[in-house]
Amino acid sequence: MKKIKGGICAVDNVKAAGACKDNYGVAIIHYPESSAAAVFTNNKVQAAPITVTREAVKNGKLSAIVANSGNANCFTGKKGVENAEFMAFQVAEDLNLPKEDVAVASTGIIGRQLPYHEISNLITDALRRLNNSAQASRNAAEAIMTTDTYPKQCAVETTLKNGDIIRIGGITKGSGMIAPNMGTMLSFIATDIEASPTELEKALKEAVDKTFNMVVIDGDESTNDIVILMSKPGQCKIDQNFQEALEYLCGKLAKMMAHDGEGATKFMEVEVKGAQNLEDAQKAAKSIVTSPLVKTALFGADPNWGRIVAAVGYSGANMDEDVISVRLEDRQRFVDIVNHGDIIAFEGTEELELAESIMEGDKIKIIVDLALGEYNATSYGCDLSYDYVRINSEYST
Repeated sequence: MKKIKGGICAVDNVKAAGACKDNYGVAIIHYPESSAAAVFTNNKVQAAPITVTREAVKNGKLSAIVANSGNANCFTGKKGVENAEFMAFQVAEDLNLPKEDVAVASTGIIGRQLPYHEISNLITDALRRLNNSAQASRNAAEAIMTTDTYPKQCAVETTLKNGDIIRIGGITKGSGMIAPNMGTMLSFIATDIEASPTELEKALKEAVDKTFNMVVIDGDESTNDIVILMSKPGQCKIDQNFQEALEYLCGKLAKMMAHDGEGATKFMEVEVKGAQNLEDAQKAAKSIVTSPLVKTALFGADPNWGRIVAAVGYSGANMDEDVISVRLEDRQRFVDIVNHGDIIAFEGTEELELAESIMEGDKIKIIVDLALGEYNATSYGCDLSYDYVRINSEYST
């Protein structure tokens, strides 16, 4: 497997485009008659485009995606559903597709009706720009940004066990309202493997559980989350090599979101190992990256092992404080601050000095060994800074 350029347009026959004006943007992805699967938010309040796309993807087939930024089209009643359907209809009519083959996604301010005239004009603009190029992929990624500071895209190429070479490409947006079970996150992924919708759904869910569902920025779960995977229709060729490549790509996109968390100054990777089962490992890892006290300690460069251990303790995972170990790492160094229940980094020790130095960096890894089993999980997040409060106090809801 290797990384390649081109984003979602690294896949042949996939066209993309983006158009922006003022506070709004529209991205369109065109992949005719593709097999498709999707994963959606678990929030009980779900945006109108989620309703429309759930219905569209039921038959396992899509030909296009249209997504807007600047307005979430959520908590908008029947009018919101009508506007989402109008978005699908406009794209379908231009591309000569059935309306049911167009997925819709939105991100932005909740509780306000979609400014359809502005969005419709941007759809028209984006439709004229559709093409297969690296720039087209970037334009689409930029068009769905809200508080993101940079466009997020990735593409990989891998060889299947039967010798076939396939590509996977994707774009993502996400910066705030990021919590387990995804966040304010839109992700669109395409591949040229031949697969059935059922197998695509299985592969996507496995990848999302290990990647997007392990990212926490602020603990809030959005109303608009969606991940869509599209492929060539046909006999399923998905194998372990494809799954690994898909999980790698989703992991890269997930890490980009964590790096770009609203107001973030530091990236945090938390690995929990030695758990009795996978669920415990995931619970503990998510609990640490979700903890406001751990996040603020990260911001303040405080190697506060007490907050880390406490987060594991209330996570619901089985743990024993007499055997737990905690290690901090940066790109080149590591230090054990707790070893089998014993605190190592006391005041005045070399371990504490090194731990404080590591915490000053912009990329910190926290490794927690529960020493109870053989299961591991990794979660991603960031610190909680003054700027996070400023950004969200100024962002109208």
